[in-house]
Amino acid sequence: MRRPRLPLPGRLGLRARITLTFAAGATLLGALGAGGTWLITRGNLINQREAAATRQAYLNARYVRAQIPENRDPVTLQAILGDLENPQGSRPVVRLVDAGGKPVWVGEDQMPTSLKRRVANGTAARMRYRMEGDLQLAIGIPLPDRQAEYFEIVPLVELERTLESLAVSLLGASLVTTLAGAGLGWWASRRTLRPLADVSAAAEAIAGGRLDTRLDGADDPDLNVLVSSFNHMAQALEERIELDGRFASDVSHELRSPLMTLAASVAVLAARRDEMPDASSRSAIDLMSADVTRFRQLVDDLLEISRFDAGVARLSLDEVRVAALVRQSVAQTGHPDVPVEIDAGVAGMVIKADKRRIVRVIANLLDNASRYAGGATSVSVGRREDGGVCLAVEDAGPGVPPDERGLVFERFSRGGTSGRRGVGGEGVGLGLALVAEHVRLHGGQAWVTDRADGSEGSRFVVELPAAST
Repeated sequence: MRRPRLPLPGRLGLRARITLTFAAGATLLGALGAGGTWLITRGNLINQREAAATRQAYLNARYVRAQIPENRDPVTLQAILGDLENPQGSRPVVRLVDAGGKPVWVGEDQMPTSLKRRVANGTAARMRYRMEGDLQLAIGIPLPDRQAEYFEIVPLVELERTLESLAVSLLGASLVTTLAGAGLGWWASRRTLRPLADVSAAAEAIAGGRLDTRLDGADDPDLNVLVSSFNHMAQALEERIELDGRFASDVSHELRSPLMTLAASVAVLAARRDEMPDASSRSAIDLMSADVTRFRQLVDDLLEISRFDAGVARLSLDEVRVAALVRQSVAQTGHPDVPVEIDAGVAGMVIKADKRRIVRVIANLLDNASRYAGGATSVSVGRREDGGVCLAVEDAGPGVPPDERGLVFERFSRGGTSGRRGVGGEGVGLGLALVAEHVRLHGGQAWVTDRADGSEGSRFVVELPAAST
């Protein structure tokens, strides 16, 4: 039998994973869109600025070529450069050979050496570079017939600021896209997982005993397969449980008649036990009497269980005094020596309960302690803060391991330690199951824990809520 897989610690739920997937997809698309937009816009702006600057540089170079004085005087040439129109804030620079044959720079010459060398070789060129942290564009045009080169330096600081503003805007748009994707993912996951929530609620209802629970049909053809499969499974489960319940009930009823006859016959033999001379015959009568008693108890338990399975078990409520009911139940079950501790809050308390079932609960708990823990050490009754009743039976046995505390209330389960507790072979594993069923019918709950004083042993607790009292 395969055990159910437990969720890994820290593992995200399905809804969170769907939301994160949408958010990651939106982030990726936003980043790709923003990056592509920025690169394309940057390329277009730079190309437009460079093309405009290059056209203006050629116009200025043509004008300077025509205005270079015959004496090649740098001061006169500087005045000519000052008359140029530079709407883009560009700075003109001229390199020429003066009348003495010496190269002279008119204007700043802080430009890349590679650009100067290329223009000096007679090739027009342009180059972007940084000067003091600012991006610059330098355009060089050779004037070979005038033994000069014309340069124009265009600042690109404003273009850089524009691109930075665009990058910030695109980053903000990407964040908005991510949030929108996460919101869409959360909405989509909620709609997608809603049918699973309905399945979970239906499964919980079936586990709680409402076997007639079914899912409503869905408009989605894909979900219809799930709905149909679930309903078919629930129907098969209900039929199987009803069949098993009827089988147990029928078998129990069929066994009662021959069992009564057998019990009567054994009772007759037991009444004449002392007349038998053979000790082995007397022992056989004792064993047979004990087994018949045990068999009768098993049949009664099976009949009781079958009533719960068939859903016909009903409470017969009467007003009873809690303290008196518990003391009488302990005395009637053959454990008169077990001390009963009654809290002052329930000393005169009257509740409405099914007396027969409460007596059976106490009897089964005491029998369980007798079989598996050497007998009960105490029975205590207290009042809960909400007005309910708390009944506890403690023993001094080896205790119930934490991993078996939920199993001991299952049918035909005696726990992994049953073979070494008390005279463990006497039980069949229905006593605590019936305790849980009786208490559940009252609207309460039953569980087992360690003893309140920390000593070795178990503490079986039954709580009945105020609403059921």
